[in-house]
Formats: sequence, structure tokens, C-alpha cells
Amino acid sequence: MTTPNAKAFGPARRLIAKAASATLLTALAAGTLGFAPEPDPIPRRWQLDVKLGPLRLAKFDVPGSGPRAFFYMTYTVTNASGTDVLLAPAWDLATSDGEIVRSGRNVPASVTEQLIKNLNNPYLEDQISIIGVMMQGEENAKDGLVVWAVDDFRVDEVSIFGAGFSGEAKPMEILNPETDERERVLLRKTLMSRYITPGDIERHVTPEFESVETRWIMR
Repeated sequence: MTTPNAKAFGPARRLIAKAASATLLTALAAGTLGFAPEPDPIPRRWQLDVKLGPLRLAKFDVPGSGPRAFFYMTYTVTNASGTDVLLAPAWDLATSDGEIVRSGRNVPASVTEQLIKNLNNPYLEDQISIIGVMMQGEENAKDGLVVWAVDDFRVDEVSIFGAGFSGEAKPMEILNPETDERERVLLRKTLMSRYITPGDIERHVTPEFESVETRWIMR
């Protein structure tokens, strides 16, 4: 059994995330094709309650870049875990073509600021501001905004992955196709939500997409 290393961890995570974007999370375990472990049916570690809003599309005229499009989503997180925890969400968007985009990447601050203004929620926080100690109780719930830059308008499906809302993690051994060696990775309990986006999303009549599936996975 090998110990984790940073170089191997990246390719392995990319392999797992790409499979998950097509709604089939697979991995090569012990040299044969297998499935990633499922989360425990009953949470055994701390877990936050997360309510996702719809996935929306917005367009802005960005100075120096011209017209650009962005996916964005709001969410509410509540701590009923029985203990205060550090909230540090990480969000990825994966398309059916295998592209994975980290939230905030290539998103100008002016776009985030304008979205917060347009949504007219005085409690809404961006992905940096929301980081901090998450106290218990509904009265301490937080509203967050997450934004992704859109490069491909012709995708059949989009999946959102939100990490940092659970303390559950499981190790797994996979075969790294780049090195042909078995590597040990740590999968974390992650909230996944799938959205069907048939055709050209830029021409979608209503720039809003409702989730067709939301569940916890190990990623």
C-alpha cells in the first residue's frame, strides 16, 4: 500500500470527478473496475444542512473582455450537527463533456458584486466572505452565492459538487492511468446536484435550471 502524495492526488481526483459529471462515479480499485464507496446511511461525523437554489445563467458586459456568461446559484446552509464547525465550502461544476470548473475561477469581482446586488438579499455572502465558524441553530444559518464562468454553451448536462459540508471521508486505492501505479486517495462526502441543459443553453427560454437529482456522494 502506498501513501498519498500530492502529484498523484490531483490526477486521481480529476479522474473521479470526470466520471461523476456523467453521473457514474467509478474508480479503478485493486487493478479492476469498481465503484467508489457510498456515504454512510446515517452520518457518523458532523454534517451541515444545505438547501440549494436553482442553477441560473446571467450575462454581463465585462470591461476588457466584452459580453460573458456565468452560471450562478444561491444556497442556504444550517448547522444542526450539535457542534460549531469551520465552514469552508468548495464548489465544482462539471459538464457532460468532462470539463470541470472551480467556482470563482475567471469570475471578475464586479460580476459577483452585481449578482449580490441584483439578488437583493442583505445576508447573501460570496464564496470568500462565507468562510468562517458555522455556529449552531437556524438563527445562525448562512446564505451563500457561488459563480462559475461559462465557456461551453452546448452541454447536455451539468453537475454541481459542493464539498466542505461534512466531516465524513474514506480512503480508496485506485489505479492512476497516468503512472499505471496504484495510488491511495481520500474521498470526501460531497453534495452533488444534476441539471439537464439540452441544446444551446445560451438560447434557453428561461435561464434557470431545476435540479433533477440531489444526493450525497463520496468524491
